[in-house]
Amino acid sequence: MRHHPISPVTEPMQYRAIGVVRGIYVPADPAQLTRGMIRTADGSEIDAVVLGRLLTLMKRHINLEEPHLWVVYPRSREEAGLHLQMVGVWEPSTLADAEASDQIPEGDDYLSIRGELIYTRPETGDLVIKVRQMPRPDGSRPVPFKLQLKGDVPLEHLRHFVDLNVRRQGEFLQVEACEVVGPVAQRGNRGGKKRPPAAGGARSATKTARPSR
Repeated sequence: MRHHPISPVTEPMQYRAIGVVRGIYVPADPAQLTRGMIRTADGSEIDAVVLGRLLTLMKRHINLEEPHLWVVYPRSREEAGLHLQMVGVWEPSTLADAEASDQIPEGDDYLSIRGELIYTRPETGDLVIKVRQMPRPDGSRPVPFKLQLKGDVPLEHLRHFVDLNVRRQGEFLQVEACEVVGPVAQRGNRGGKKRPPAAGGARSATKTARPSR
């Protein structure tokens, strides 16, 4: 059994955007659980969708009237702010081991964001991270997505790969710690470093939702 919902990093420049958010999932339509919102203890209501095998797990094992620690992929939407893709639930006491802890060392509402810093404005505390994704089974490569965060990262780190510890605060993602891994080679830079490996969290996070794990 895994002891953490977020898999360890295997490459120095491994892209990813994954975390946990505690709250009550409220579906928009009780008959269709795939779309709704996560209502948190601080009163935030965050737009969310349910992906993969988590849907089956929710129907069979999860009491949706209670709060849970959901494993999520964060996304930024200009018109709706923070959006969460729900891919698992971290609740070993319910799904696998009654004596296991449902807490993680980093605490609730923690996220690990790793990607290229493409915008930073320290005076306002705004920054944007570009995250690349793993190729699909058919070989096609999804378009990279951008995450809007809050934090103070100096301008000299633009176009560098950064490893961020992030905390959800309301409907914002606040950077708590930043490690600059190294510069990201830009297209057209001959002889530069090869592109860092893309994020591959979907498979590992979905496993979190399986009762057998």
